[in-house]
Amino acid sequence: MRRLTLVIPGYLFMTCEHLRALEETILDAGIRETFRGAAWSSNCREWVCFDCWFDLAAIRRRHQLPLCVTDHEHRGTHDGSERGLVCQECHDALMGGYEQLPGQTIFAG
Repeated sequence: MRRLTLVIPGYLFMTCEHLRALEETILDAGIRETFRGAAWSSNCREWVCFDCWFDLAAIRRRHQLPLCVTDHEHRGTHDGSERGLVCQECHDALMGGYEQLPGQTIFAG
């Protein structure tokens, strides 16, 4: 029996056009991805969580993000916490940790 190997292009799993360049920059920086998918509701398309803390002000200074990309902070008490950027048009997001923890990687763009 032969095994079929299916190669799926990586761009099929990337975030929307408004966040894609930033996502590629984060991945190129070697930041570990911890989750990818529809995070917590049908209103989330492709949310990608990274093992880092995002310096949102620095990211915005270094990258020209469209107006539809907004800052997001959620300090969950029972459902997780995250901080990052959400595309309000496409419902995609790039998330890092909610709080800057000692020794944690800081992504500044």
